[in-house]
Amino acid sequence: MDLLESAFSGRMRRTSHSHVVNELGKAIVGGIYPVGSILPGDSELAGRFHVSRTVLREAMKTLSAKGLVVPRARIGTRVTDSRQWNMFDADVLAWHIERGIDREFVLHLCEMRLSFEPYAASLAAERASPDMVEKLFTLAGRMAEAKSSQELVMVDLKFHLALLQASQNPFMYGVGTVIEAALIVAFGLSSPEKAPRKFERVSTSHKAIIEAIAKHDREAAATAMRQVILTGRSDALDRMIGEKTV
Repeated sequence: MDLLESAFSGRMRRTSHSHVVNELGKAIVGGIYPVGSILPGDSELAGRFHVSRTVLREAMKTLSAKGLVVPRARIGTRVTDSRQWNMFDADVLAWHIERGIDREFVLHLCEMRLSFEPYAASLAAERASPDMVEKLFTLAGRMAEAKSSQELVMVDLKFHLALLQASQNPFMYGVGTVIEAALIVAFGLSSPEKAPRKFERVSTSHKAIIEAIAKHDREAAATAMRQVILTGRSDALDRMIGEKTV
């Protein structure tokens, strides 16, 4: 199963309401309904999705809560400026990824990660238990032993989520789980393809973070994490450029 399919497997649509939200959300994020446009009327949408007006109204409330639309009296439901969309909403983030990510997405994600992951690493250097440190070392070791890029990506994800947990700040871990799908994409772009010998480099860079944590060196842990993120950003952008030139 594809990595993104795995990431989204827990978000399967099982109701009429969620189906309408998903289809309209993807259409808005994908530009079928551009910013500032008015969505089709209730009658048209209810007929298209074969749902009641009640279900449709609830779906619109959900999209409004995600920041994608706003109802206007005597005008209709208008698509809001993309700056108002809640990028920490799992659905909104998934719709962006399904649409296809670009250089700007990678840069924005990296900036966001830099805003909290280095500090989480510094907190882990102060708070992580010996068991947590051992778990991180184990995960870093598994990176070098990965049999494929996909396996490396999933171990990489587990490592970063475990480190956020080691910070013992529930908000840090919460942010990580919310952007889990985006992290999978980022790690997938930055991971070496068909070059297991390069997996050792990834492992070594992550071990530098843990070694600083084990020494309770907050500054070194933050610096090592920052370097991992910046290296990943560079590798991801290089790979995107390479894929465009093929």
